Amino acid sequence: MNIFQGIILPLKTKILVIRFSSIGDIVLTSPVIRCLKKQLHQAEIHFLTKEKHENLLRANPYIDRIHLLSSNLTELVQQLQKEEFDYIVDLHHNLRSQFIKRNLRKKSFTLKKLNIKKWLLVSFKINILPKIHIVDRMMHAVAPLGIKDDGHGLDYFIPEGESFSQENLPEEYKKGYVAVVLSGTYYTKRLPARKQVEFLNRLTVPCILIGGKSEVKLAREIEQQAKGKILNLCHQLSINQSASLVKTARVVVSNDTGLMHIAAAFKKKILSVWGSTTPDLGMTPYLPHPASHIQKLDGLSCQPCSKIGRQYCPKKHFRCMLEQNTAEMAKWIEKNF
Repeated sequence: MNIFQGIILPLKTKILVIRFSSIGDIVLTSPVIRCLKKQLHQAEIHFLTKEKHENLLRANPYIDRIHLLSSNLTELVQQLQKEEFDYIVDLHHNLRSQFIKRNLRKKSFTLKKLNIKKWLLVSFKINILPKIHIVDRMMHAVAPLGIKDDGHGLDYFIPEGESFSQENLPEEYKKGYVAVVLSGTYYTKRLPARKQVEFLNRLTVPCILIGGKSEVKLAREIEQQAKGKILNLCHQLSINQSASLVKTARVVVSNDTGLMHIAAAFKKKILSVWGSTTPDLGMTPYLPHPASHIQKLDGLSCQPCSKIGRQYCPKKHFRCMLEQNTAEMAKWIEKNF
């Protein structure tokens, strides 16, 4: 056995990592998974997430087995008990993960979510949050196991056969394009159509609109009003097809959303646009291409109004997005294309 800081590590270590959602948060756990697998002798890494997120992890070579959360939590716990894990790494830290830890009765290492400090920032604009990225906080959670950050950033692996074929792109897009990610779980995290059109109409380069079902209406508005080269692929792609288009883009423009973190995993040049949330919460693109830029409207007393986004602006002005400098955005895109 190996001993580190008083913790006895078996020669073969079996670890359960827990993160149920969402897309971006799961991608942000990838450095922890990689470092656990590489730095612990004969480590066997299991990952627990929601069923709908399996495709994010299926091709990850550092994960030995994926467990999926369905509606029956008790049945899931019974299955996990049979695995006889040595340790649990809880990177979600909610009621369900606590229930699982309590029933598995194994030593656990848990992410500190800093919810009180986040609440103070959102509710009273009192910022006492540490200036540290959430990835670094997750690495601190597993530090007692002797794990150190390797500095390689995020991972994202696309399963074989699930990429978008470049042959399906119009000829002019094969020479290079900007991936414009319209996605955002909440309205206040999405740059509105008229602001998208403002910067798109200043561009001379081809752009591909990427998003899901929720962005179909937004994409149509943009498509109807934009004058440049726009290819609308919203609600036509799987998550891995979208990821592959992000991977081959020259530049990625994205709201604070999951594909932004996938773009960071591919070391892309990212223009990330921030509305009701804030980079101060520690969820910015992690170690992306060094030319990447955070687009944020400074000086708003109401920002942030949420830590995850809202479906409406509580002040009813939505200045955090409606006053974004689209001329500056277009200039950055053209320069970095």
